[in-house]
Amino acid sequence: MASTKSAKENKTQKTRKSPHALIQAIAKDQKREDCQAIMAMLEDVSGWPPETWGSMIGFGDYHYKYDSGREGDYFRVGFAPRAQNIVIYIMPGFSQHEELMGKLGKFKTGKSCLYIRQLEDIDMKILRRLVKHSLTYMKKKYG
Repeated sequence: MASTKSAKENKTQKTRKSPHALIQAIAKDQKREDCQAIMAMLEDVSGWPPETWGSMIGFGDYHYKYDSGREGDYFRVGFAPRAQNIVIYIMPGFSQHEELMGKLGKFKTGKSCLYIRQLEDIDMKILRRLVKHSLTYMKKKYG
């Protein structure tokens, strides 16, 4: 039976804030430099300019609709500077990339979140490959 409630609006919305200003506001020099490098890499690999989505920086976007009826827009790949880590959002997750994950370096994961402390802990070539695979998956699924 379909719900009569209106779907909640997503908390994460695209904003007009400058992604460059978001990066420049990072207090720690190393984290700021790492985020600049991640932003440049994601722009290069995705072909899309960075956009601010709340406190995150995303590249490209897509529209999703769940069986529950909830739908919205989100970025295809992105990252966020957090207090403890830099979080890189790989939408399809990591289960299909065991071999690459074994070569990536020092990290933790959530469902679609790759948590790193600093770039020197990971292999950027492997990260680029993960991002490329993620974007290929997203293109097949969402056009």
